[in-house]
Formats: sequence, C-alpha cells, structure tokens
Amino acid sequence: MQIPTLETPRLILREPRLEDFPSYAAMWANPDVVRFISGKPQTEEEAWARFLRVTGQWHLLGFGFWTIERKDTGRRIGEAGFVEGRRAIEPSLIGIPEIGWGIEPAEHGKGYAHEAAKAALDWGIAHFGGRPIRCIIAPENAPSIRLAQKLGFRELLRTTYHGEPTIMFERR
Repeated sequence: MQIPTLETPRLILREPRLEDFPSYAAMWANPDVVRFISGKPQTEEEAWARFLRVTGQWHLLGFGFWTIERKDTGRRIGEAGFVEGRRAIEPSLIGIPEIGWGIEPAEHGKGYAHEAAKAALDWGIAHFGGRPIRCIIAPENAPSIRLAQKLGFRELLRTTYHGEPTIMFERR
C-alpha cells in the first residue's frame, strides 16, 4: 500500500521509515511523553513493537500513523494518525478508528500537535466514510483534552483502561 503524504503549512506527515526509529524510541522512552499514556518509559524493545504496530497497520488496514516532520528543519518531531489497538476497554474500540498524536516535549506549545492531528483527522473523515472516530485520553492530560475538543471531539463516557481512569471522546 502507498501511504499518503499530508502537508500542512509547517509540517509533513509522511510514512514512517526505518531511520526514524532511533528518534521514535527516544521519544517513547521520555517520561514526559508517557506520563499520561502508561506512566512507564518504553524500552527499545517495547518501542520497536509499537513502531511496527502503527506502521504495519497501513498495510493490513489501510490506515496507521504518520511520522511528523518539520518542514523548516526536516526533523522528526512526533507522530499522528489512526490505530486499531484491539484494546481491552469497555466499550470496545474494535472496528472504530482511534485517532492519536504524540509530539516530542521540546516541540510542545507550538501548535504542531493541532496542525498534525487536524491534517490526520481531515484525511480520516474522507477515508472512513462518515464512521465515528474516537480517542481516549487520561483525565489529567488537559492539553490533549483541549486539543480533542478543538478538533470537534466530545466526551462520550468515562471508563478505565489498564485500571486507570480514561475519558473516551467521539467525533461524528
């Protein structure tokens, strides 16, 4: 499958490449990145499995995560896209596109997450044919909650994921 490239005024969302992995692993090993996701920095092995999952889904499902690259520097700063996580969560997300984003902490507060997530969402709206799109966010993650709301997501319900409180958002 040919993974589409998306462009915004400041970013390129492109297919993940093997040479992205060192930056990817470093990002997911950063305590600030995982603070609201699992609370546990990922080992290189765990990051590799995550990298393969979000990349391989393009070939199996026709969607996945893009690598986010700054146009002005060519540097990888994060990822955004869709996942079928087969999560053990109620209600189930199986078969429902789940959007997500992650930006390196040094790039926080510059609007990159919004710019990238908006581009991914626009692609998803066109690609998923009117199906609802969901995301899950820890209640303490105020920046991601604000971003989800800015993108038109509304709180659907509160649940737990891996024993932790989680808010499920939906955009129709």
